[in-house]
Amino acid sequence: MAESVYKVIELVGTSSESWEAAAKATVALASKSLEDLRIAEVVQMDMQIEEGKVVAYRTKVKLSFKYHKE
Repeated sequence: MAESVYKVIELVGTSSESWEAAAKATVALASKSLEDLRIAEVVQMDMQIEEGKVVAYRTKVKLSFKYHKE
């Protein structure tokens, strides 16, 4: 079996709609510049509040992608 190496990074996505939308936006944007995305793990969720109202949902996502030797 061939061995593989994966790199893991953390990104934070935001959305005015939901944590799920923030996570999906993070993966969608990351997939435009990273190849072979494998796993997305939500590690933290929080909200931005202004004047007692939620204005944004933030989702911190760990993304892993296959490391390719250049």
